[in-house]
Amino acid sequence: MTIARQIVRTVTTPAPTPGFMGAGHTAALVVDPSEFAQQDPFILLADDRIDLPAGSTAGGEHPHAGFETVTFVVEGGVQDRVEGSLGTGDVQWMTAGSGVIHNEDVVPLGKTRILQLWLTLPHAERWSAPRFETVARDGAPVRREPGVEVRVYSGSSGDALSPTKNHVPVTMADIALDAGASIEQDLPASYNGFVYVLEGSVRAGTPETPLAKGQVGWLSRDAGDATSVLRLAADGAGARVVLYAGEPTNVPIVMHGPFVGETRADLVRVSSDFVAERFPRVSELVRAHPR
Repeated sequence: MTIARQIVRTVTTPAPTPGFMGAGHTAALVVDPSEFAQQDPFILLADDRIDLPAGSTAGGEHPHAGFETVTFVVEGGVQDRVEGSLGTGDVQWMTAGSGVIHNEDVVPLGKTRILQLWLTLPHAERWSAPRFETVARDGAPVRREPGVEVRVYSGSSGDALSPTKNHVPVTMADIALDAGASIEQDLPASYNGFVYVLEGSVRAGTPETPLAKGQVGWLSRDAGDATSVLRLAADGAGARVVLYAGEPTNVPIVMHGPFVGETRADLVRVSSDFVAERFPRVSELVRAHPR
């Protein structure tokens, strides 16, 4: 049996506010971490826009532990002296796990827009060894149908299957639709998920729910092993949406700054490890496993 997905909750993303980098950086919170219980496995999604003078650094080195970051460059690019560069359409999947320090020397390459997702980890793998995986835009498998292009960064769409390694099973796809075009995306019925409209407007789910630029549509879901299908159809001049869907872990979390755990004791421990300089740097991972 195939279950038709519908949109059960629509969220309008708040207007961007000044970001931590100062003038030239704004950010909008697309997915709010305070609602993790109904969003599992997704902790947060931030939509960052950066327009700094040429050569300016963006932020500085900082730690993470207990989760994964998924960085998607929607527009522009960033260059890190050690970690390398990410261009338009590239995605970096970083497992912070037991703790890591990254973004040691980041310079935006012109006007840049980045989506950064925080993704929880299963109980048994929360403190895994840190690792990272970069999926280049041109290396991501693509599903093409009349008026539709789906670039798959994790999971699958039609016959396009991504080789990205996941701790939590996740489908992530950048979907572009011409005016009037539509597509059906299969997903396990148990997956939690949402679509975020980057451009244009779509009608999502069955029955159809209209979603405009800047809106998030959360999908219905069911228990069990059934397959479900999400239908997307573009209005007007076409649309571009990002789909995130994944298997819930059903493990409550606690957060403090850049650290995620399951108990306050977890947060105290990883904070102590960071202060004691026990976290490796992504630059060390790069040197140990050059791309």
